[in-house]
Amino acid sequence: MVQQSAAEIARQILNGFDDYREHFRHITDGARARFEQAQWQEAQRASAARINLYEEKVGEVTARLRETFNEELLLSVGLWPLVKSAYIALIDLRFDDELAETWYNSIFCGLFSHDCISDGTMFVHTTRPSLRSHERAAQTRSYDPQGHLQGMLEQIFEDYRFDVPYEDLPRDMTRLEGQLRQNLPDWVCKDPELRVELFSSVLYRNKGAYLVGRIYTRDEQWPLVIPLLHREGKGIQVDALITDEAEVSIIFSFTRSYFMVDVAIPAEFVGFLKRILPGKHIAELYTSIGFYKHGKSEFYRALINHLATTDDRFVMAPGVRGMVMSVFTLPGFNTVFKIIKDRFSPSKNVDRATVIEKYRLVKSVDRVGRMADTQEFSDFRFPKSKFDPDCLAELLEVAPSTVEMEGDTVLVRHCWTERRMTPLNIYLEHANEAQVREALEDYGLAIKQLAAANIFPGDMLLKNFGVTRHGRVVFYDYDEISFLTEVNFRRIPPPRYPEDEMSSEPWYSVAPNDVFPEEFPRFLFADINQRRLFAKLHGDLYDADYWKSLQDAIRAGKVIDVFPYRRKAEEAVS
Repeated sequence: MVQQSAAEIARQILNGFDDYREHFRHITDGARARFEQAQWQEAQRASAARINLYEEKVGEVTARLRETFNEELLLSVGLWPLVKSAYIALIDLRFDDELAETWYNSIFCGLFSHDCISDGTMFVHTTRPSLRSHERAAQTRSYDPQGHLQGMLEQIFEDYRFDVPYEDLPRDMTRLEGQLRQNLPDWVCKDPELRVELFSSVLYRNKGAYLVGRIYTRDEQWPLVIPLLHREGKGIQVDALITDEAEVSIIFSFTRSYFMVDVAIPAEFVGFLKRILPGKHIAELYTSIGFYKHGKSEFYRALINHLATTDDRFVMAPGVRGMVMSVFTLPGFNTVFKIIKDRFSPSKNVDRATVIEKYRLVKSVDRVGRMADTQEFSDFRFPKSKFDPDCLAELLEVAPSTVEMEGDTVLVRHCWTERRMTPLNIYLEHANEAQVREALEDYGLAIKQLAAANIFPGDMLLKNFGVTRHGRVVFYDYDEISFLTEVNFRRIPPPRYPEDEMSSEPWYSVAPNDVFPEEFPRFLFADINQRRLFAKLHGDLYDADYWKSLQDAIRAGKVIDVFPYRRKAEEAVS
């Protein structure tokens, strides 16, 4: 009887997973039509709907299990090793078996407290690699130029056709061949063993479509990404050909929205991406194609492995201490852990619930390469020995409701993880003149591109932005973000009397959502030279009319282009 109940619970969990996967595929499969029909607002809604889908379906399954099974039986932890065993047998021959494990974990955590987590009851460690024996279907297309690059390119775009015509394919082919010859060593283009391999499905995100693969010879390889744009009324344009690993890495960055792509065998596609982007962790690659929950599983496994195999200890993250969040990190693990303090600085007019809402908002909006993706965790448990004493003392002091001691174990009840970056204010302190200029140029672009995505950072201080390993400036402090269209940008009215300018209080009324861009320079820059340089580079940010024009465009339904790669002779925002 117990064995039968365990098998039925396992079956219902897997049925729920199949339902989730069907809805996930349905949303994903619509990406091609949205691209062809230039339905950009619909694309944004679909992206948010697909992110929200996971929790919705987990909720449905846990509710169904509670309705179907006796609660005493269902919530007996001793039953779940049998459920897990039955579930393993059910997923053994699936092509998405690793995702099915993560789904099972989500259902288990929806029923039980995290105190019950163990490898006996759920998949703390995966069982999949040792069980994979079934054959995999081909997911790529291969091309052999035989010395004729133009002919190879023509064949590629014959294979990747759409229901909308290309705008001017001969023009684009000539340009792509030139870029290919420019990007690769001369001998490569003449090598008779040169090959191109592309993933068979097109990747879609925002207003772009992407062909992704690699160029390789017997001894070397280069990543290959070909972005396509649909210019309404003109057709599809082949926009660029990218072979630089750093640029391709940025396209798959943790600061980007998730791709829509038809992936029959997720593990194989992630393996393919890992071969062309060896610097990316597989957690980030799973996340980049929409499987963010499994990316979270892979991240957690990497974290516990790191703690188990190194002497690394948690320390407070470098930078100015936050007024709302406390941030700690592992020096050898490229991640920061952020917890909400019990008490905020008096200047912060937010509460805990609002902060949580803001951080969750970031998951569902277009991050346009300028906001770090976050993962939310509950009930992390770490050995006390893994904390620097000063770090642990500070966490226990500022967030005693979140960080607790259980004997020799530190319990972190709630936190977010983000990729670690160098805070912009610290970066500028050690930068040379050229680096300062580049960073401030990118800082202004980051603010503009966030605004183009209908995001206003709120607190734009340098300490709330970081510099990535590729030198990009990224926003990472979300407790004051809002939609741009919710902000009231105003000019400071002229003083009524000479005495007004001497007063410590403003001579004009200020509502909660009022923002005065003229005040930005003195708030953002203590360094007068940086203030003057930024005014030259991005002085339009100090003009209320600049922000109002963006608001007007967004309200009119325009989805503004923000490209994740360098474009020839064009602006990053258009």
